[in-house]
Amino acid sequence: MDRATTMLNEIKQDTQTRMAKSVEALKHTLIKVRTGRASTALVEHLKVNYYGSDMPLSQVASVAVSDARSLTITPWEKQMVGAVEKAILASDLGLTPNTAGTTIRLNLPALTEERRRELSKVVHGEGEDSKVAIRNIRRDANQQIKELLKEKLISEDDQRAAEDDIQKLTDKAIKDVDEVVKTKEQELMAV
Repeated sequence: MDRATTMLNEIKQDTQTRMAKSVEALKHTLIKVRTGRASTALVEHLKVNYYGSDMPLSQVASVAVSDARSLTITPWEKQMVGAVEKAILASDLGLTPNTAGTTIRLNLPALTEERRRELSKVVHGEGEDSKVAIRNIRRDANQQIKELLKEKLISEDDQRAAEDDIQKLTDKAIKDVDEVVKTKEQELMAV
């Protein structure tokens, strides 16, 4: 394999990896968008003050889904109950913790139609942001390919073939984004 082919393959590989990371980042972001269904991912990112340092909730308590609309949080140390409650109240979740002894219950209210529509817009917006990021990655890759042509390391045919491959990667990544958004929308609309 010659140097030009190796360089083109590296560009394609890098592009594919970066696009996949964009799709993963979107999935991670959408986990935090609350649907009507309870999920431990809803609270795992919360930071709890643990003896002066901020720790992720998952490191100071166990979080479990007790039913479709509620979560149970059990801190490992009794004195952490107050800190966990404080973290939940300070979060942007808009949920009120109900505490009984060392167990904290979070009840998720059903989403109103209006709230579902708002969240649907948020999901679409995140999807569009991901598509923009993917198109920027495509632009970077095509720029690198043009540089190789300019330096006469590849032929125009190589350039066209490589840009076609980059476009195929882009189309696949955009399709993946649409799929992630569609799945989240279905979760949102399911009552």
